Amino acid sequence: MHTFLALMPIIVVFALLVVMRLPAKIAMSVAYVVTALLALFVWQAPFNQIAAATTNGVLTAINVLFIVFTAVLLLNTLKASGAINVIRQGFMDISPDRRVQMIIVAWLFGCLIEGSTGWGTPSAVGAPLLLALGFPAMASVMAMLIIQSTPVSYGAVGTPILLGVKTGLDNETVHSAIAPMQLSDYLIQIGGNIGVIHAIIGTLIPLILCGFLTRFFGEKRSFTEGLKAAPFAIFAGLAFTIPYALTAKLVGPELPSLLGAVVGLAIVVPAAKAGFLTPKETFDFAARDKWEQDWLGTLPPPDANSETKANFSLLKAFSPYLLVIAILVATRTIAPLKDWLNNHAVIVFSDLFGTKITSKTQLLYSPGTVLLLVSIVCIFIFAMKGDSVKESWRASGKTMLAAAPALLFSVPMVQVFINSASAPEAATQLLAMPQVLAHSAADLFESAWPLFAAWIGALGAFIAGSNTVSNMMFANFQWSTALQIGLDNHLAAYVVALQAVGGAAGNMISVHNVVAACAVVGMVNKEGLIIRKTIIAMTYYAIQAGLIGMAIIFNPAWWVGAVIWPILFLTVMSKTGVKA
Repeated sequence: MHTFLALMPIIVVFALLVVMRLPAKIAMSVAYVVTALLALFVWQAPFNQIAAATTNGVLTAINVLFIVFTAVLLLNTLKASGAINVIRQGFMDISPDRRVQMIIVAWLFGCLIEGSTGWGTPSAVGAPLLLALGFPAMASVMAMLIIQSTPVSYGAVGTPILLGVKTGLDNETVHSAIAPMQLSDYLIQIGGNIGVIHAIIGTLIPLILCGFLTRFFGEKRSFTEGLKAAPFAIFAGLAFTIPYALTAKLVGPELPSLLGAVVGLAIVVPAAKAGFLTPKETFDFAARDKWEQDWLGTLPPPDANSETKANFSLLKAFSPYLLVIAILVATRTIAPLKDWLNNHAVIVFSDLFGTKITSKTQLLYSPGTVLLLVSIVCIFIFAMKGDSVKESWRASGKTMLAAAPALLFSVPMVQVFINSASAPEAATQLLAMPQVLAHSAADLFESAWPLFAAWIGALGAFIAGSNTVSNMMFANFQWSTALQIGLDNHLAAYVVALQAVGGAAGNMISVHNVVAACAVVGMVNKEGLIIRKTIIAMTYYAIQAGLIGMAIIFNPAWWVGAVIWPILFLTVMSKTGVKA
């Protein structure tokens, strides 16, 4: 009974947002009320605990809205300056094929941003760039969410492992069981396993992206049209995943996504410009007046400022993005600088309402601060006039306010869900709702747990909007379950790796991430339509992770399934008219 009740908030979200297609601000407000009532009256969580979780959620949502505002501000500034027209032409010179452009911007550029900063920033930077290149708003968001899978486990210079998994496993039980090995060495082992599993699955993500683009946004609505880019897409996939997996195995969890993306860009961009393995037939969208209304956001189309004449080079036009990358990488990899930013201009609300819940805002370390700084620098780089600057800020503020209601309900709902454990004096002691669901799943699927372990990670990320938080919640649970089914520490490290892989995949459908990604392209109230698409890619990812896990942990015969499943997935997508 408690398992079903713990599922209720998730059922409400899917029913209202995905099935009934209600705006996120309505769906998430209802989900918040349902979650809070369950926590108070069924889980008997203290009222001050619910109030603290809600407050923490509101403060976190404000931080996300700051990133939304600054991401849109950078786009609007580049539009007003005319730089975006130069950037667009630069990508057209590399390749006019929209599939190739999407692979470069979403897959490789997005992975680079993820590797440096994480926390949803790839969507904040990449989705507006795709929009400016002439992609439909919905396609831009879909692409950036789907790529937030393979690189995510090493996002923000390895935070999901170095903070997420470490926090989950840092207890006396684990320390005693793995002795004489140190936890730091065990984390490196887990991180290497994660890289191998992700690389096998993620190599096909660029191809799946191409299929989704042509299936949902092409004039012919054909998934097969995307598969025609298979040689180039798989080449681009391998250009990232090979250096990525090698770095994970040989170096550690800090740099796989960063190095994979840098190597990938260095290989793929010149290859695309030379026409190496690129499709013979160029794919482009139909004329804009033939686009479905659902594809569009409220931001103006990329040619809205075509009267703005730009007389500067591509390097100068693209320099704001280079600055963003450079600053993000520097602030995440230079230890003294990182420590200074983390310890200055920090706002902390400790022990909210007498609980152990703490809210922390790091103003200088926030990606929003980087985007804001670069937006201001752009005024001087492009010698912008005051009226243009004023209009960019006004339009960005309007976009942020439109996204606010959904985020101000969705993030508090998540925090209440996570912090719903019973009060010590409650008659019935219940773990928080996510833990109740995880333990019920383990009891049900114990004999084939690796097949389902990734789904728990995905559940955690769907709820929390973060692979790091998912790993914090479930890493120890996954490790304990592995030992309960008779696995040793070596094989248990693969189960924890499956947790992290699933947690990365869950970012594709996280309401928190979807709402924020939609906001930066002005596509509010269409979040459910996005999830209907990205959940298909997430399902591919989680099932493949389970098959690989079974093959590594229990029986190599499962590799047959791991080979058949991607072929079956692509075949089904090609043969059926998937409506999403």
